[in-house]
Amino acid sequence: MTDKNAKNKRKSLAADIVSSIEAKLTETGTATKKMKKSIEKSADKLAKKLAKLLNKDEKKKSTPAKKAEKKAKKEAIKAKKNADKAEKNAKRTAASKLVDPSADSLIPSVPQATRSIRKQAPAPKATAPTRRTAPKPTSTPTSVETTEENV
Repeated sequence: MTDKNAKNKRKSLAADIVSSIEAKLTETGTATKKMKKSIEKSADKLAKKLAKLLNKDEKKKSTPAKKAEKKAKKEAIKAKKNADKAEKNAKRTAASKLVDPSADSLIPSVPQATRSIRKQAPAPKATAPTRRTAPKPTSTPTSVETTEENV
């Protein structure tokens, strides 16, 4: 049904386009058979493209609802998983708390080694830095040349 309805809409749209263009052509007085055929083909193509665009818009409007449904379903599954995990963890902790206290008395308790706390070494005292002088260079005479400036 929707295909027939879409085709009818497309054909009526194409017919409207053709009639409006032909009306303009008759006003100018230049309407040939080739022009009319060309106009009909172009109008049909245009109508198809417009129909596609309209369908896309309709689909886009309906997709947010689908996305919301999908997201809600996903969250419901996730919540169920988390509830199952919480229940499993609760059972495990309850089982570990219900351990027999008499079983503890059978096992001799091992004294735990106490940790000796090390005293921290005192920080070194800050002393005024002593000035160290660089060793004086020894002046060794190298070969002295006599030039006019030295004389």
